[in-house]
Amino acid sequence: MALFSQRKGIRPLQKAIQRESMDEELRTGLWNAFSVHVWNRWRDCDMYGNYDRQSETIHGIIKITWIKYFKMPVDTCPSFDPSNHDSSYNQLRNQFFTAEWWEVFDLVEFLISHIQRDFAPKLTDLLNNVLETENSAYRVVNGEITEITDEQEIQSIETAFESPSHGARKHFENALKLLSDRKDPDYPNSIKESISAVESACRTVSGNPKATLGDCLKAIQKDRPLHPAFKEALNKLYGYTSDEGGIRHSLSDAPAAQLSYADAKFMLVTCTAFVNYLFTRAAEDSLPLSSNE
Repeated sequence: MALFSQRKGIRPLQKAIQRESMDEELRTGLWNAFSVHVWNRWRDCDMYGNYDRQSETIHGIIKITWIKYFKMPVDTCPSFDPSNHDSSYNQLRNQFFTAEWWEVFDLVEFLISHIQRDFAPKLTDLLNNVLETENSAYRVVNGEITEITDEQEIQSIETAFESPSHGARKHFENALKLLSDRKDPDYPNSIKESISAVESACRTVSGNPKATLGDCLKAIQKDRPLHPAFKEALNKLYGYTSDEGGIRHSLSDAPAAQLSYADAKFMLVTCTAFVNYLFTRAAEDSLPLSSNE
């Protein structure tokens, strides 16, 4: 619901998209997500000096952050106790609220990768809710901070990460990592990985280790033929991505500077949607899938 100031036009209904930036509301919201689902689970030790399981888990997260993220000697890591001004909790909090926007996202990614599964799912949901509410250009997808704002695009990528093809999953994971690297993104190789994922999916569906899309389409339309126009569209898309005259061939000649985030994101989203369609159709027709990919 719009607040009074928004209804009166004093404050905008929606702030500008936060790309390569982070305002205090977004930063605070991200920290609060960690507080709600992780830090607030910490409890002081009992009278015998013992901590409960969740508190021990948090100690482990802090210790690995101290060693691998801050690169500090392990014997200088203070206790977690938030009531202590010099605690590791307060040092981590200070870093979170004073760091550059990209350093905050680095820290968020690091923490997510080292938080146990019983903490992670709800934490990721809340982080994405904050990112969406504060109109950030980024979302957490498969543990990566990724510049994707459309929920359907996120869903397509996440579904593809559950693909029955191990090869397709790995190629998509590599494509996302290369796309999401905030310091040195590699758009040409991200595109190549997305294309390779489609090829792996085609081999899995067709059972042919050298399959093309044509072989794959033959397998999935054995009982239910595809509409000719739809089949032609799939073939043209595959041709654009994979054939000698398509984008793969162009990548070998074009300078990397000519390829942008938009190009790599388009290919990732398009290829995940393509692969999701192939496997959904294969499941509907009860096709056996090759285990070689």
